[in-house]
Amino acid sequence: MPSPSPAIPRSRLAVLAAAALLAACSPAFNWREVPIAGAGLVAMLPCKADRATRALPLGTESVQVDMTGCEAGGATFAIAHAFANGPEQAEAWLRAWHTATRGQLGEAQVTESAASVLRATAVPAPLRLETQPPQKGTATPLQVLWFAQSQKDGSVALYQATVLGQPSSAEASKTFFEGLRLP
Repeated sequence: MPSPSPAIPRSRLAVLAAAALLAACSPAFNWREVPIAGAGLVAMLPCKADRATRALPLGTESVQVDMTGCEAGGATFAIAHAFANGPEQAEAWLRAWHTATRGQLGEAQVTESAASVLRATAVPAPLRLETQPPQKGTATPLQVLWFAQSQKDGSVALYQATVLGQPSSAEASKTFFEGLRLP
């Protein structure tokens, strides 16, 4: 007759059960305020942010863009930031940024609307874009908000706030976009 398997001590079983319970209760979204690229914008991000810089083609120019973002609850939350020399360049770059984004969306249904961001410039005006894939499961949902803020030195800070994917919480995108604060 085979010997019975050794029993797991009750104390160890209690620790394993507590660990499983804590893992199940850990929030997918751990919101925190994150300063963006020293430009004054503060964003609410649902996780610890990663940062990167890359060159982005905007029209005929290659522009250095600082990016801050993270992944949580099935979506990526990110803010891209660049400085334009003045309002004309800012408007041209934001138009190119918007056009480049639209060009990557293929056949997704796109909704655009004017947006409101407290202390953002009126020109270029804040613009919001949302997509719905043409067929469920064929593309990733996208929400983008472009806006700008004039700086004391005459330059213009440009921003693109993005939620890529479908967050597991219906309130996550709203929290992210409403958490953007300009000084």
